[in-house]
Amino acid sequence: MSYLNKIIYNCKQATFLIEKKQLKRLSFREGIELRIHLAGCGVCVLYNKQSVAINEMVQQLFQASLKSELKLDDAFKTDLQARIEAGLR
Repeated sequence: MSYLNKIIYNCKQATFLIEKKQLKRLSFREGIELRIHLAGCGVCVLYNKQSVAINEMVQQLFQASLKSELKLDDAFKTDLQARIEAGLR
């Protein structure tokens, strides 16, 4: 099998590169290999779109949780304090 065919038919490597691309910049060679694969593989194109959407949603949730101030209600705090004190006795 030629090197080009290995690129075209290797979905496992393509999905690895798709995920790697979202974390850091791909090397020139990796970028070319991914483009070649995506040009002929509709399944990996769909995987790429879904992966990007999932990562964007996770980042939005993470950023939203950092912005909102989380607080424990007073009843929970009182109960927790009582349990801590009982455990120290």
